[in-house]
Amino acid sequence: MFDLKELMSKVDLPRDITRRGFLEVATVTAAFAALGQAQAQTGAQPYIILQTPKGIILGDPSLCVNCQRCEIACTEYNDGKNDPVLARIRIGRNMWYGSGNQGMRPTQGIWGDSTVTQDTCRQCAHPVPCANACPQGAIRVDPKTGARYVEEDLCVGCGLCQKACPWDMMSFDREKQKASKCFLCDGEPKCVKACPASALVYLPWKDRSGEPARRATHGYLPEENANQCSVCHG
Repeated sequence: MFDLKELMSKVDLPRDITRRGFLEVATVTAAFAALGQAQAQTGAQPYIILQTPKGIILGDPSLCVNCQRCEIACTEYNDGKNDPVLARIRIGRNMWYGSGNQGMRPTQGIWGDSTVTQDTCRQCAHPVPCANACPQGAIRVDPKTGARYVEEDLCVGCGLCQKACPWDMMSFDREKQKASKCFLCDGEPKCVKACPASALVYLPWKDRSGEPARRATHGYLPEENANQCSVCHG
């Protein structure tokens, strides 16, 4: 069980607590209490993810030259091969050729405007759709960067995380039958370093979960996770 007193003793409280500071401390206290309650109710390790990532990768379509070096750098570093299908960053040109492409990219005009877009993982804070959907608890938090990553030894290749991501940013290696996602390369994203046009930047984390989704959220939630979520979300 969580020892709330021990956890709170590690929180650096300011001597003069402002209203904002009080709310932050109260939120932390409530969160730890919820964690303890969740563990008591389910008898499992708490699933709830509190930590937000330290960084996020953002792209500037006005600078991208569609060289796709970022995709190559990603797969060479993570997979040891050049295979854009496995890339955790997705490069695509905004072109519209009929109903078959509907929903894949934002479009302007009848035929699109040929803008090159860089899709990157949103590094969602709680709730994390891909982690919610994983029945094995294979999507973990990197203690160094706070990024969410796939623990390969736990992944069973069910593909539910792919269906759950509203932005379709999970990748899947069919040879290994394992899912993968952007984990920020331990804080030094190789795609950012490889971009010759400086069209990618690694910045402090910001919440991008409000951006338009590409697909409806799958909604699958393992029973154990659902039980724990009910502590906070009723």
